[in-house]
Amino acid sequence: MLVALTALGMDMFLPSVPVLARAFGAEPGAAQLTVTTYLLGLAAGQLAWGPVSDRYGRKPVLCAGLGLFLAASLWGAHGRSIDEIALLRLAQGIGMSSGPVIARSIVRDLYARERAAHLLARMMAVFGVVPVAAPLLGGAALTLHGWQAVFWVYAGIALALLLAVAGGLPETAPAARAPVAFARLAGNFAALLRDPRFRAPLATMICAQMGIIAFVSCSALVMVPALRLTPAAFSVLFALIMLGQILGGLAGSRLVARTGIARMVRLGASLALAAGLLLAALALAGASHWSAVVLPMILYLFGCAFLIPNATAAALSPFPQMAGAASSLLGALPFGLGALVSAGLAAAFDGTMRPLALAVCASACASFAFERLWFRKHAHG
Repeated sequence: MLVALTALGMDMFLPSVPVLARAFGAEPGAAQLTVTTYLLGLAAGQLAWGPVSDRYGRKPVLCAGLGLFLAASLWGAHGRSIDEIALLRLAQGIGMSSGPVIARSIVRDLYARERAAHLLARMMAVFGVVPVAAPLLGGAALTLHGWQAVFWVYAGIALALLLAVAGGLPETAPAARAPVAFARLAGNFAALLRDPRFRAPLATMICAQMGIIAFVSCSALVMVPALRLTPAAFSVLFALIMLGQILGGLAGSRLVARTGIARMVRLGASLALAAGLLLAALALAGASHWSAVVLPMILYLFGCAFLIPNATAAALSPFPQMAGAASSLLGALPFGLGALVSAGLAAAFDGTMRPLALAVCASACASFAFERLWFRKHAHG
């Protein structure tokens, strides 16, 4: 569950966004800032928790992160304004990001190579279920007790995880721990960003991820008030779209051994491009049925499930001595840029699906261009 916390924090909350706007008499774009601040929290936490846990140990740092998650969730249930909830979502994002960062560190502490890969695969199986189940859980909580219930569910999950970690998780960090060397970490970040073997897959992957974040952050505004769906119906359709990611992941895991990383990235970028162009064409033609969003986005996520894992592997493989720094950048940069995308869509929202569709299409076009012009040249060099 720890590795899936970031998805849980986003996907379970999404049905609440239009409900919060109505409850506080706010503009839809103002309510979407609760998504933007959450993404900023994830970006900051992705960079911080790993190095801090290297110094002070996995268990106490993880308990601190889960404690912050719990406190922000309890306070959020009593939020009195959109601005207050947006700040609490920032704190939630920082706290929840401790889960996947430290969970991956624990695997690295305990296992190597095949055993580590086996455990990570099991963790990803849980992660794949969360984007399907979380919006359904959020929609059910909304129906039963309103938006406050979503924060109470978060608080229950945070408390259960905190008790499980405090009572049952042994410390796994090495006994000899060097002090946190932020200067060295910053130097590693700079070296990675100067190297085209890292930049090429990073650019290809991050553009595709911006399309996903654009959809996830803005989907509730588009599909509830704009397409006139209920929050419960939105939850079901969002879960259906997320099946594209699961099916793409299953297919990609079977294909990569035969086709190789480069061809998988190329195929994923091509599928994402086709989906983005279809979504934009339907939006510009004035389509207003939910299928005009759902079907292209299933294809988009299917293609991204080919592209993103393989681009990630291509980015990490040349840098075994800087794997931690590379992993932090690959985790933090998408959420940091995604916060900008989310804020931009909040400002651009015009009551239709057009801004969302054009953002997804632009992301797909950029990812396709980077794959063709840059990834092929540098990813294996």
